[in-house]
Amino acid sequence: MEYCRRATPGTGLLVLAFLLLISRTARSEEDPDGLWDAWGPWSECSRTCGGGASYSLRRCLSSKSCEGRNIRYRTCSNVDCPPEAGDFRAQQCSAHNDVKHHGQFYEWLPVSNDPDNPCSLKCQAKGTSLVVELAPKVLDGTRCYTESLDMCISGLCQIVGCDHQLGSTAKEDNCGVCNGDGSTCRLVRGQYKSQLSATKLDDTVVAIPYGSRHSRLVLKGPDHLYLEIKTLQGVKGENSLSSTGTFLVDNSSVDFQKFPDKEILRMAGPLTADFIVKIHDSGPADSTVQFIFYQPIIHRWRETDFFPCSATCGGGYQLTSAECYDLRSNRVVADQYCHYYPENIKPKPKLQECNLDPCPARWEATPWTACSSSCGGGIQSRAVSCVEEDIQGQVTSVEEWKCMYTPKMPIVQPCNIFDCPKWLAQEWSPCTVTCGQGLRYRVVLCIDHRGMHTGGCSAKTKPHIKEECIIPTPCYKPKEKLPVEATLPWFKQAQELEEGAAVSEEPSFIPEAWSTCSVTCGVGTQVRIVRCQVLLSFSQSVADLPVDECEGPKPASQRACYAGPCNGEIPELNPDVTDRLLGGLQDLEELYDWEYEGFTKCSESCGGGVQEAVVSCLNKQTRELADENLCVTSRRPPQLLKSCNLDPCPARWEIGKWSPCSLTCGVGLQTRDVFCSHLLSKEMNEMVILADDLCHHPKPNTVQACNRFHCPPAWYPAQWQPCSRSCGGGVQKREVLCKQRMADGSFLELPETFCSTSKPTSQQACKKDDCPSEWLLSEWTECSTSCGEGTQTRSAICQKLLKTGISTVVNSTLCPPLPFSSSIRPCMLATCARPGRPSTKHSPHIVAARNIYIQTRRQKKLHFVVGGFAYLLPKTAVVLRCPTRRFRKPLITWEKDGQHLVSSAQVTVAPFGYLKIHRLKPSDAGTYSCSAGPAREHFVIKLLAGHRKPGLPGPEEAWRLRKSNPKDAPQPRKHHNAISSMGSKAEKRGLPADGSRYDDLVSRLLEQGGWPGTLLASWDGPDSSTERNASSEEDPGAEQGLLRLPFTVVAEQKRLDDILRNLSQQPDHLRDVHSQRLVARLAQELFRSPPEQQDALLLPKASEEEQRPPALAVLAQKQQQQQVSGLASSLRSSPGEAGGIPRRPHRKPTILRKISAAQQLSASEVVTHLGQTVALASGTLSVLLHCEAIGNPRPTITWARNGEEVQFGDRILLQPDDSLQILAPVEADVGFYTCNATNALGYDSVSIAVTLAGKPLVKASRMTMVNTEKPTVTVDIGSTVKTVQGVNVTINCQVAGVPEAEVTWFKNRSKLGSSHHLYEGSLLLTNVSILDQGLYSCRAANLHGQLTENTQLLILEPPQVPTQLEDIRALLSATGPNLPSVLTSPPGTQLVLDPGNSALLGCPVKGHPTPNITWFHDGQPIATAIGLTHHILAAGQILQVANLSGGSQGEFNCLAQNEAGMLTQKATLVIQDYWWSVDRLATCSASCGNRGVQQPRLRCLLNLTEVDPDHCTGKPRPAVQPVACNRRDCPSRWMVTSWSACTRSCGGGVQTRRVTCQKLKASGISTPVSNDLCSQLAKRPVDTQACNQQLCVEWTVSSWGQCNGPCIGPRLAVQHRQVFCQTRDGIALPSEQCSALPRPVSTQNCWSEACSVHWRVSLWTLCTATCGNYGFQSRRVECVHVRTNKAVPEHLCAWGPRPANWQRCNLTPCENTECRDTTRYCEKVKQLKLCQLSQFKSRCCGTCGKA
Repeated sequence: MEYCRRATPGTGLLVLAFLLLISRTARSEEDPDGLWDAWGPWSECSRTCGGGASYSLRRCLSSKSCEGRNIRYRTCSNVDCPPEAGDFRAQQCSAHNDVKHHGQFYEWLPVSNDPDNPCSLKCQAKGTSLVVELAPKVLDGTRCYTESLDMCISGLCQIVGCDHQLGSTAKEDNCGVCNGDGSTCRLVRGQYKSQLSATKLDDTVVAIPYGSRHSRLVLKGPDHLYLEIKTLQGVKGENSLSSTGTFLVDNSSVDFQKFPDKEILRMAGPLTADFIVKIHDSGPADSTVQFIFYQPIIHRWRETDFFPCSATCGGGYQLTSAECYDLRSNRVVADQYCHYYPENIKPKPKLQECNLDPCPARWEATPWTACSSSCGGGIQSRAVSCVEEDIQGQVTSVEEWKCMYTPKMPIVQPCNIFDCPKWLAQEWSPCTVTCGQGLRYRVVLCIDHRGMHTGGCSAKTKPHIKEECIIPTPCYKPKEKLPVEATLPWFKQAQELEEGAAVSEEPSFIPEAWSTCSVTCGVGTQVRIVRCQVLLSFSQSVADLPVDECEGPKPASQRACYAGPCNGEIPELNPDVTDRLLGGLQDLEELYDWEYEGFTKCSESCGGGVQEAVVSCLNKQTRELADENLCVTSRRPPQLLKSCNLDPCPARWEIGKWSPCSLTCGVGLQTRDVFCSHLLSKEMNEMVILADDLCHHPKPNTVQACNRFHCPPAWYPAQWQPCSRSCGGGVQKREVLCKQRMADGSFLELPETFCSTSKPTSQQACKKDDCPSEWLLSEWTECSTSCGEGTQTRSAICQKLLKTGISTVVNSTLCPPLPFSSSIRPCMLATCARPGRPSTKHSPHIVAARNIYIQTRRQKKLHFVVGGFAYLLPKTAVVLRCPTRRFRKPLITWEKDGQHLVSSAQVTVAPFGYLKIHRLKPSDAGTYSCSAGPAREHFVIKLLAGHRKPGLPGPEEAWRLRKSNPKDAPQPRKHHNAISSMGSKAEKRGLPADGSRYDDLVSRLLEQGGWPGTLLASWDGPDSSTERNASSEEDPGAEQGLLRLPFTVVAEQKRLDDILRNLSQQPDHLRDVHSQRLVARLAQELFRSPPEQQDALLLPKASEEEQRPPALAVLAQKQQQQQVSGLASSLRSSPGEAGGIPRRPHRKPTILRKISAAQQLSASEVVTHLGQTVALASGTLSVLLHCEAIGNPRPTITWARNGEEVQFGDRILLQPDDSLQILAPVEADVGFYTCNATNALGYDSVSIAVTLAGKPLVKASRMTMVNTEKPTVTVDIGSTVKTVQGVNVTINCQVAGVPEAEVTWFKNRSKLGSSHHLYEGSLLLTNVSILDQGLYSCRAANLHGQLTENTQLLILEPPQVPTQLEDIRALLSATGPNLPSVLTSPPGTQLVLDPGNSALLGCPVKGHPTPNITWFHDGQPIATAIGLTHHILAAGQILQVANLSGGSQGEFNCLAQNEAGMLTQKATLVIQDYWWSVDRLATCSASCGNRGVQQPRLRCLLNLTEVDPDHCTGKPRPAVQPVACNRRDCPSRWMVTSWSACTRSCGGGVQTRRVTCQKLKASGISTPVSNDLCSQLAKRPVDTQACNQQLCVEWTVSSWGQCNGPCIGPRLAVQHRQVFCQTRDGIALPSEQCSALPRPVSTQNCWSEACSVHWRVSLWTLCTATCGNYGFQSRRVECVHVRTNKAVPEHLCAWGPRPANWQRCNLTPCENTECRDTTRYCEKVKQLKLCQLSQFKSRCCGTCGKA
């Protein structure tokens, strides 16, 4: 496919002609002389990709010449070409492939980077040194040099910058940014010194991260570099850097140079993965590695687009921002990642105006007027006008017709339509006295329409809040006539007697007269002096005493007074009020009084709380709140409480605190405890933990991520390896790596230089204990006899390994007892000679076979005799025998590579002189030795590599390679490592050192062309016995060769030794020629072995010890009937091998093949055989295709072309001998002709290709194959394959052409590498998965052209239940958040529902392609279900069933099916119902007497299970009646009365009760009986007990201290007193003893003249500036006494806020007519600190000038 288009010749002339014809256009502004016409249009680009050139022409309008050029150029199509497009210069060279050069065709390759003339087309003939200039200049747009953007235009090299502009000098910086400043990456350089050892052969040099550029590493020393690759998807790979060269590693170019003493690694980048450079120990000396690379800054700032405009019209603004972007994960991350790099500078936000179009006219309304009524319904209005707003935000009124496109807003609306507040009176409190006349109170509230306490009720209609009450109990105080307030201290005093109290002989308080009111109008205070005095009787004089000496309350020494209104008007007062005011008895209680103002908020939201009545001090006239000091404290109403929120608390989530983050960086976790609890009691704070499902709100998260940011690089040590010794002082090691934990939890491995802290130790001592003593045994001595049976002994030394690592000999008693068998054993030598008979041979002898065995076909089991070499295929069972003479077989010992061999799961050592290896694997290769006394023989086993592993091909692969392309056949001397060898280890242990001397010869033999035809299916296949039909492309002699091919080829070692000796004597330049000749002769000898000899070798091996195998033979398996294949059996029964038996056996058809090289046939009549390729020439008149087949019965021949039956006619004829003749062939006759031979036993088919002039031909099919069961699939190219995973897929691409076409495979247009299994033009995909899905293309190409056919591979995934169900659960939740749901499953699920409910059924399924889902109800399709309301949602994944009833329940099935299979899942819906059930009778309420009844128990059931009775609400209850029970006389028993009241309330008292013996009759009558009757049954209860044993305690208080505490208000301070807990006897106790009693207050407010203070301020000073932003003014602020106006300390005024003593002033801008804002968003510009930008400095001059 051609991706880049060349400009066709003559394009320039056509464009020029077109330009001459068009009309003259406007003259170019570039030409002041006006002699040039305007530039014409740009031409089409010379390329469609990879950077081309386009030109534009102009003509000269003058008759004279014009100055300047008439053509100009520009670059175009600056996009990368796809990888398969190829090089543009190479395309131009290949265009000359079909043009003869000096009478000969060549395939031309480009010659690039010519220093003399880079823009000429120089090409080199492939395979020769011929270089020719095929064109003087390349096409426009061709690169001058391969590593440069400069391009050739009109034959001249033009400079092109990295910005793809002609003439540009822009260059990429080290970070790969065009014209960049290098700030997007950082230079990393360092040096590594190897720390390798025998135990640490590999180490990490440096980790070069994704995106890095210009990497260069230089290793100096004997060690070797190699690469590990980790992609962003986590896929790991490795490259060994085995040879010098440039290659592609994960799409990154790597240049590697290897020198004797150093290695250089270069990677231009940018790297497409993380490259970890490692070092491998290859020599004794240390190596150093110097490295340098440019690492990209992964987190960079990225400017966002403009945010939406702040206004939709009339001018708004919009901003950009900057976000931190992660280049690795392609996502936005937190800003802190970009702040980590100082090179990162966050871009400033940009601001621009937007939506500048004027807004359309709109309705604008004024605010609503106040409602005409505050309650009970009123109206309010507003004005509505039509306005327009200009771009400066100026609003003006316009005509109303401009707003008619929108409805006008209403101008009147109702308001306050709720009821007016009303008075609501609470219940009366108890009477304040316990006898006689008292008072009672109630709370009266003003309640609004919401039930809230508010104002607004008429004071005239307010019910009274207190009234008198009379207690019928008489009081014994006849002198008291006023109501008595026995317990409440706030009874309103009607008046206070003015008579002075008389001084008596008892100390008492004596008040003096009140002073005059402190004010002449309004509210003031009166004071008086109160003294504690006593009358001294002997002198009749009065003495003053300390206040503490007087008992009782001290009379008030200060009170409020009212001196009338201050405005001069005399209010209308009734005489009584006037008299009280003038008499000085009226205080402020007539103006201010306490009232209840509603209740506080409930103390608890549930579970029972308390509300307290709010008491406020109100002005009676204005009903406004007043300072509490204006109301008399002693008259404050009592505290009233009421219960509230008595409902029990629901279950709720209790949440604990988050735990500390598990990690300080990277990504850690925090946990917390969350449990469902229920509060039983607020008082006891008793809590019960419940199940989670009892809390209805969603459960809060118990885990959250934390500290989600990159960690700094740090050392991460691995676990210590096991100690090198179990005792005696060993060493243990660990790996310590420098890593960085990323914010996603992954680790990035870094060079050690990145970790700044010291590296933790990687080696430490361990097991520092002495080892227990143990025996050190010597070698066995020689046998004690020279023949027969004897003994061998060895000595033992007791040794101990100390913790220092030194061994020492200790006393033998310290070692464990040594068994006798450990120091002596029997031995067996040759049998001793009998008396009188001389001994001929004394020593044992092993009968060895000196042979070389090469396995060619898969076989289950092979038998061998020691003494030779075997080259075997894996998975073969091997029996190795060691035949001996004069030695007992049970005493034979076996070794492998010098190590004693014992039986294991893989190897069985039998006591009868043989060894069995069950299934050969690579670890089984090596040298096996058997010992019989002094006799010893070896057997070497090596493995041949299969097609699944690189290395020496097996015999089948070698033949396939040779057939497909003889040039590609394996060459000699290149495959020594392909045969698994343990030779090096064997040599170290004294085993034969020549174990590998035959490897090269065997490799040459396997590559030799003497192998007969195609072998059976690969030995690595699943079944070695499976036959494979010979295909039409195989050798005609393949079948016979295949049947004659033995399982194992056997050659004598002597024969191979002669060949090796012969080769060693040849000169070096003739050695290869002789080698090929000798190996070819050897192959002919091996495969010329007659069948009779092969059959002879299949006999049982009874006489194998006595017979030596023939020099050239074939080894077969022990049991003929199981191992000989069917093909081999049929061969032996064929006429050719049966010795001429007259009866001809039945056999399936076989077409005789004649394969020869493809050739161009130019004769007028072509006669050919199957297996050849015919290339039609212009003179071909007839083509005759022969087809010869053998078989019994005789096969029938049919012909097909390209898979379709041939239609015979005048031109295409079927000859009598079944040949096919084509007369006057045409292009439509081209194709693959297949001859099919068929009889009753089977068929065979062979194809022949007929091509046109040798052009490539591909045998294609257009079928679609769907496979869900077969393990293997084979199709021709062109088919579509749909198959399940795990299948082996073979795509055949049979091609033809002259010369033979070369096959290239592609996947998704990318060439497949050598790692894929390609053979004979076919592509084998093993164990396919979803990664193998795609388009596979087979391209056949030769000198005459190319042809491509495609096969689409689609991976089917049968429907199955996904492992993760979160997606479908989220889908169910989104579809019906509150609906019950259930997921179907293969075994089935169940959902129980109430009738009438709806339910969602989910069908979780995945598969490819997406399965179709069908729903069934009770076996019937859901669409045909009767009486079932349903909806199918989410492409069938969800079934919604609505209005469930009894008919809706049952089994629902979802059937998911696609091409790969089907899956059925089910769920059952059960409709539940509740009912009452009468259960057994409850326990009798009494055991005797006449009151025992049994109550039948009602239970609410659901499916016979008891549930909460609330579910049965509304269900009919069965009628139940109680049943009498236990109606009989009771036995005598003690009866007691209640305890009497305790004689004392504290300090220990006594209480009593009456105890009698009674008997209750069945009639219900109780009669007293003798106490003796009760004493026999029970002990008599006590009738007296102690009570109230606790101490009598009380609170006592001291006198109030002086009123000199801190000021808390005007004239208000604080005074204190002490509160003690003591007994009534005066003994002091801890305060806890009195905690049950109400504690008196210890602090109270008091009047203090010292607190009569306030803040006084002076006038402001003049402003320091008249304009601008810097003027200020000040004033004086001080605390002064109200009465004296003298300054006092400021802390006395601290109860009020201190006024400011300075302020800014004259903040108006100074006069400047030129500096003003021209946009209304200047404040936003100032906030964003954009004033320094030129576009805002002038537009926002006013605002920015203030900055």
